[in-house]
Amino acid sequence: MKLKSILNLVLITILFLSCGHDKSKENTKSTEVKETTAFNHNVEQFADIKILRYQIPGWENLTLKEQTLVYYLTQAGLAGRDIMWDQNYRHNLKIRKALENVYTNYGGDKTSTDWKAFETYLKRVWFSNGIHHHYSNDKLKPEFSSDYLKQLLTDTNTTLEGDAFDVLFNDADAKKVNQAKGVDNVGLSAVNFYGPDVTNSDVQSFYAAKTSPNPERPLSFGLNSQLVKENGVLKERVYKSGGLYGSAIDEIITWLELAKGVAENEAQGNALGLLIDYYKTGDLQTWDDYNVAWTSATAGNIDYINSFIEVYNDPLGYRGSYENIIQINDFDMSQKMKVLSDNAQWFEDNSPLMEAHKKDSVVGVTYKVVTVAGEAGDASPSTPIGVNLPNANWIRKEVGSKSVSLGNIIHAYNNAGGSGRLKEFVHDEEELKLAEKHGQLADKLHTALHEVIGHASGQLNPGVGETKETLKNYASTLEEGRADLVGLYYLYDAKLQELGLVDDWKSVGETAYDDYIRNGLVIQLIRLNLGDDVEEAHMRNRQWVSAWVFEKGKADNVIEKVVRDGKTYYNINDYEKLHDLFGQLLRETQRIKSEGDYEAVEALVEGYGVKVDQALHAEVLERNKQFSSAPYNGFVNPVLIAEKNDEGEIIGVKVTQPETFAGQMLDYSKNYNFLPEVN
Repeated sequence: MKLKSILNLVLITILFLSCGHDKSKENTKSTEVKETTAFNHNVEQFADIKILRYQIPGWENLTLKEQTLVYYLTQAGLAGRDIMWDQNYRHNLKIRKALENVYTNYGGDKTSTDWKAFETYLKRVWFSNGIHHHYSNDKLKPEFSSDYLKQLLTDTNTTLEGDAFDVLFNDADAKKVNQAKGVDNVGLSAVNFYGPDVTNSDVQSFYAAKTSPNPERPLSFGLNSQLVKENGVLKERVYKSGGLYGSAIDEIITWLELAKGVAENEAQGNALGLLIDYYKTGDLQTWDDYNVAWTSATAGNIDYINSFIEVYNDPLGYRGSYENIIQINDFDMSQKMKVLSDNAQWFEDNSPLMEAHKKDSVVGVTYKVVTVAGEAGDASPSTPIGVNLPNANWIRKEVGSKSVSLGNIIHAYNNAGGSGRLKEFVHDEEELKLAEKHGQLADKLHTALHEVIGHASGQLNPGVGETKETLKNYASTLEEGRADLVGLYYLYDAKLQELGLVDDWKSVGETAYDDYIRNGLVIQLIRLNLGDDVEEAHMRNRQWVSAWVFEKGKADNVIEKVVRDGKTYYNINDYEKLHDLFGQLLRETQRIKSEGDYEAVEALVEGYGVKVDQALHAEVLERNKQFSSAPYNGFVNPVLIAEKNDEGEIIGVKVTQPETFAGQMLDYSKNYNFLPEVN
């Protein structure tokens, strides 16, 4: 599971300052940047996006072999970059190629409003890995006319026609992922996981007919394929060498084989070998074998996430998006936070879950703070700050899981701006002081508890299917909300101080509660257009968690809605009772998951997580107008350059920083263009 929920708290509660530069001078150069306290994390801002940089602290302390391993793994990730583009929408690669050709070859007026609008649109497309917003899933709207684009295409001898052109300006394929209630979610989602005639019922019936060799260890059916109809018959097009995306996958394999040759230890090398076999065959049993081996391979300085993993982009939660994150262990921070995984059983035993839903033995949970060295696919440019994998419930139960917090990513966020927006939306000076003093620690602990304890906790009842089968389109938001609730429940617990993680558990817990309620009920509304429902899974979970405890605590005035000078605030009056409410909701969400109670999850999410108070929304948008900082943030990646001797052997790997967002995107399109033709 990927933690973008806590990421969004960080992004919203911290005001990032804009960093402007002359866009007409963007190029593909990289500049070597030494790690210094004066490092400039800001790159640029456009539309609703802020682009940042991150460093790789401690790079010089790695051995040459370790640096080489990181380099190979990073190249493997980038080799599959275009897969994510095609997964997001069937015309994305064609559109990107055309827009980039215009951008690099247009010799006309680059000072006009239309050209600036074209530049911004292309950057938004780059950021979202396609023409749909990376978070809202709405189709991006060009602020230039179709006639202007036609003229640009003509002037640069570029071809973009038919549906691939028309879709930029019409109402077709309006949502990448449609999670609305009571509709054909597959048919109304533009994501390229399904053929044009495939429906919800087709998907459900197709996978209902599949059985795993061992029902206690169900295979992840649908994870690495596209489901289409050929002559009216449903068929999977598997992502593998020689199959769908085969040309890019062959490049991934090439780099993974090089990485295997410099693996740090046998366990790591064996896991890489299984990942290579999986890419070659597309076999889901091999995928499970790989995940077991990968989860068990905990030694060494280097780790990675690579393949088709998170299912948020599938309206029914079957198909994994391609992603890659390369990690270097931060030993100092990992040792400090290791106490959480060491005490995972205590947290499970003392949770408010029903006894039948608790694990008797929490096994194999590892937690590390890591330094990111590169990202691709679903993890870039918009990145999580925490990840817990693998996603298969049976592997979590029998083998364990790996949880990581992306330390240098969090550091970049925390050092890229100020607190203006926070001051606008806090209830009073006391709340502000708590946030400024404890906010960063509270965020880090919530990330850790969400990933290490949250996703690893609880178990399904015997005979209950995987959540994608039982909870369907609500599976992702329930799981993220459940993990959030685990974190919230324990953030207000003296155990954290006993473990040495905090000096004042009540103040840290109060800060975390203030932050969550403020964001879930108010601040995250800045991400929606007035009149929109909440559709993104993480935004839904924050709202249904916050709205549920607000309503259930009304009789005791646990959370008070305050209107002062025409502005709305939510003030927590009783943190103890709020803690109890979080526990009650956690117990219920685990029951829903354990029993596969679809009616209950539908009532919870639709009743509390979808609809928005329009008057409050309008107020929030008006209050937010004073801030120039963008509500969404992402990153360019450091560029790793392999230095070689005359024999072609790597003798060093240099870290450089890209000067511009456009420069990196154009470099990627030029150097990692491995899907020239996708049908």
